Amino acid sequence: MKTIKILGTGCPNCMTLENNVKSAVKIASIEANIEKITDIAEIMDYNIMSVPALVIDEKVVSSGKVLSVLEILSLLKK
Repeated sequence: MKTIKILGTGCPNCMTLENNVKSAVKIASIEANIEKITDIAEIMDYNIMSVPALVIDEKVVSSGKVLSVLEILSLLKK
């Protein structure tokens, strides 16, 4: 099971990334624990410069942009 975290403050881009992640997980038919992190202190622990950010299995794979469903699918297959 993959652990996926969406780091963000609740902005529209953060919500779009969350929806894209959920769609990608559904399309890929994988089991994933999706967690939304909004606490600034916890977000800072990941040393990212901008949100939204995407963390898969504790590795930051993207920050500062909204990934498409296809981009997320590609990352989930790694």
